[in-house]
Amino acid sequence: MPGSARRRWRWPAMVALPLLLAAACGGGDEEETGGGASQGTKVVKIGVIAPLSGDLTATGTGIRNSVELAIRQANEKNKVPGWRIELAAEDDAAKPDVGAQAAAKLASDPAVVGVVGTYNSSVALQVAPVLDRADIVQISPGNTNDTLTRGQNFRTTPTRPYKNYFRTATVDSLQGGFAADYAYDDLRARNVAIIHDKKAYGQGIADSFRGQFEKKGGRIAATETINPGDKDFSAVLSKIKPLNPDLIFYGGEYPEGSLISNQAKGPQAMRVPVMGGDGIVDPTYARTAGPAANGDFGTSVGAPPEQQASAKQFLEDYKAANFRDSYSPYGALAYDAANAIINVLPTALGSAGAVDDNVRRKVIEAVGKVDFGGASGKVAFDSFGDTVTKTLTMYKVENGEFKPVKTGEFKG
Repeated sequence: MPGSARRRWRWPAMVALPLLLAAACGGGDEEETGGGASQGTKVVKIGVIAPLSGDLTATGTGIRNSVELAIRQANEKNKVPGWRIELAAEDDAAKPDVGAQAAAKLASDPAVVGVVGTYNSSVALQVAPVLDRADIVQISPGNTNDTLTRGQNFRTTPTRPYKNYFRTATVDSLQGGFAADYAYDDLRARNVAIIHDKKAYGQGIADSFRGQFEKKGGRIAATETINPGDKDFSAVLSKIKPLNPDLIFYGGEYPEGSLISNQAKGPQAMRVPVMGGDGIVDPTYARTAGPAANGDFGTSVGAPPEQQASAKQFLEDYKAANFRDSYSPYGALAYDAANAIINVLPTALGSAGAVDDNVRRKVIEAVGKVDFGGASGKVAFDSFGDTVTKTLTMYKVENGEFKPVKTGEFKG
């Protein structure tokens, strides 16, 4: 994440939900999207489930906008002759129970054929089974928890839990290992303290980091937990400080991670970097942590879009669409997820007069076979529904911005 602004992007501060839903290129939860050449009388909908309110609004809005862009372009190019694609966006507020309600709402809409989302892995654990029962394909641009595609025993006996679930983001076991290698080999860290938020994403990436770091010979001095929404971390940090860690690894997201960095280097006077996963790689992290963020690290899925030739057209098109908010960290991945669904619609819909269970099942089967060049790179899935693209990037905060310092793959 259950994943998912990182890089060197800047965007306006979080705006109120009503303004988000009235963005230049979109309307409410369900809206007609685009127009151009496609004026079909039949309607097919692609849903989005993402945090469109709360602390993670910037990320969720970037996902939503990127899906809308893909839909607009598809309608303008008449990619699905005789049909008009519409966006059905639902806010999960980064809460599993809210996400489950959003999934139930979309599943009850007979025109919905697929869903892009969620961002949070903990939300996906509640959403995926709802959509699976309704035979609705789900493609996440941000979930990274391994169990979503390979089950609880993913390390020893992987089993796919949901036939409908795919993702364009790579997994925590690779991301945590990539971070551990960088901490041990590049930063020469040998003694690390771990903090995580107990959520599926945070604990998953923390466990992955621990496993690889200890495998390389490093020592985990302590593992502490916090609660999402906490603001004061003095108790946890006061336990860690006497252990003199070389680095603090945080498994969680930027609202809490930024405060941990600020308080560790401020009141606690600890002169060590904080490292995390893609959950902290967001401009909000640096803004909230202030100068304390400089020197912190975070991994992210994929390569920086600004450095990828494959993302050039997406970046230009997104800018031209005049959205009020940035595409955020997961924009290219969400755009590719939407296009994976759109690309199979002409065949899956065939001569159908409306979306039905048979169409939905055909979409799931066809998505499993997609193979095309997307904004984020190659878009294809393995037998578990995971992306075949395993690229990761380490970012470092310099002068208040996350900047890429190393891109590659975790080899194990």
